[in-house]
Amino acid sequence: MNFLAHAYLSFDDPKVLIGNFIGDFVRGPIEDIYEKDIVVGIVLHRDIDKFTDHHPVVKDAQEMLKPQFGRYGSVITDMYFDYFLGKYWNNYHPLPLAEFAQNTYSLVEKYQEILPENFLKAFQYMKHYNWLYSYSEMDGIRRALTGLSKRTRFDSKMEKAHIFLDENHEFLRVHFGDFFEDLVKFSKNRYQVLKSEI
Repeated sequence: MNFLAHAYLSFDDPKVLIGNFIGDFVRGPIEDIYEKDIVVGIVLHRDIDKFTDHHPVVKDAQEMLKPQFGRYGSVITDMYFDYFLGKYWNNYHPLPLAEFAQNTYSLVEKYQEILPENFLKAFQYMKHYNWLYSYSEMDGIRRALTGLSKRTRFDSKMEKAHIFLDENHEFLRVHFGDFFEDLVKFSKNRYQVLKSEI
C-alpha cells in the first residue's frame, strides 16, 4: 500500500504512524534505534505490505494490469488503492482528508531529527505536493504516475495508468472495497498484537 493507507492503518497512534511511514526506509536492528511504538509501526508496515502482496483480490487486479504495464502492476495497484481510499475517505475516517493530511505532515515534522535522510527527501515532496490529499483526485494520480514513469529504468507506461483507472473505475473500486475491508481487519489485529508483544 502507499502512504495514505499506511497513515490510516496506524489507527491515530502518532508514533506507530511514524514507524509505518518509514518502514521501507530502514534496515538493520530497528529495536536498537527506535522506541517501542515506532518499531511497532515499522513491523506493522511490513506486515501490511506482505498481506497486500499475497491477497487474491490484489493479485487479480495486478493480473488485469499485467498485459499493459508488466512488472509495474504492483506499484500502480498501490497507487490506485490510495486513490480509492482518498476518494471515499469519509467512509473510513471522521476527519476530512485535507485536515488529516495536514495533521500527518505536522506530526512527521516533529520527529524529523530521528527519521532516515532518504525518507525525509521523499517527505519534502510529499508535503510540497500534498500527496496524501492529491491522490484522492484523478489529476493527482495522473501527475504522480507520470512522475514515477520518468524515474523507471524501463518503459513502464505508468504515464498512461490513469487512463486505465478511468476506463476500469467501477471494477477496480469494487476490488478495492473487497480487499480493504480484509486489510483493515488484519491490520487492527496485528496492531493490537504488536503493541502487546514488542
